[in-house]
Amino acid sequence: MKKAMMTLMMAAAAATLLAGCSSSEGGNAAGTTAAASADTAAGAAEGSYTIGIGQYAAHGSLDNCREGFLEGLAEEGFVEGENLTVLYENAQADGSIASQIATNFASQKVDLLCGIATPMAQSAYGVGRRNDIPVIYTAVTDPVAAELANADGTPVGEVTGTSDKLPVEEQLEMIRAILPDAKTIGILYTTSEVNSISTIEEYKAAAPDYGFEIVETGISTTADVPLAADALLGQVDCLSNLTDNTVVASLPVILDKANALGIPVFGSEIEQVRIGCVASMGLDYIELGRQTGRMAAAILSGEKKASEMNYEIIEEASFYGNTAAAEALGITLPEELTASAAELFTEIAAE
Repeated sequence: MKKAMMTLMMAAAAATLLAGCSSSEGGNAAGTTAAASADTAAGAAEGSYTIGIGQYAAHGSLDNCREGFLEGLAEEGFVEGENLTVLYENAQADGSIASQIATNFASQKVDLLCGIATPMAQSAYGVGRRNDIPVIYTAVTDPVAAELANADGTPVGEVTGTSDKLPVEEQLEMIRAILPDAKTIGILYTTSEVNSISTIEEYKAAAPDYGFEIVETGISTTADVPLAADALLGQVDCLSNLTDNTVVASLPVILDKANALGIPVFGSEIEQVRIGCVASMGLDYIELGRQTGRMAAAILSGEKKASEMNYEIIEEASFYGNTAAAEALGITLPEELTASAAELFTEIAAE
């Protein structure tokens, strides 16, 4: 009986010892896991990141977006060459190339995809959704029409960004002030650009309030621009240019044809005015890019998910004028506009 009791006591002691060892090991494992998690989080905050920037076309406003985007990231501590690797490709206004660019970035395991202009943003989101990569966009005029946002501004997935929605009524008011006798405004646009179509509808709805009629002509590629411009210029008193990427890429051609006929062309942002458009009520695309960069920083830092951020816009438009372009057409820009100009150009810059 004593032997049996001794055996039971020894077994109990052994079990207690083993349980203690097990508990101690479990506690150490939990502590190690917690410490590892904290270290991982700290490493993520202080580590390095890779982003892929796809730009749909090569022109000044989109270049400014890219410049501002990197500035906005840098303001928040994400600095190229220090803790940020930037991959950049330009689609040269080709939708199939835009898709290839996004796919290539995904294969390099980027932490974030950035799409500059609508077709690039759409390609980036399609690839990002399949590869679980968050996407940010800029220079997308109508994110809802582009199916990147819901009607209430909320994201359709892990995608958000900034809109360069044009201040249409301010533009019409400006054109009326500069051309008091004009009756028709021509708009050249790309039929596949959903942003352009929605903006033209907005122009048509507002134009009668300012005594204008809108005459539009659609194109498919840059090759269509010369003939389409010739036909349109014969029907209108002036042109108002959109942020349509294909058309903007051919703006020098349009300006040459319009100037030869003495027809003023109004731009939609500063770079178009710099190279020869008479004036614009437009946006600061560098600031638009900065705004996007700050949003991207919140995503990279883990502060917010893209799906938690509604798209944003710049509310205020600024007047930009080119006195050289105006004088060449016998136009004097009204003092009421020039006095408050964000910038006035006194010469026409080479593209």
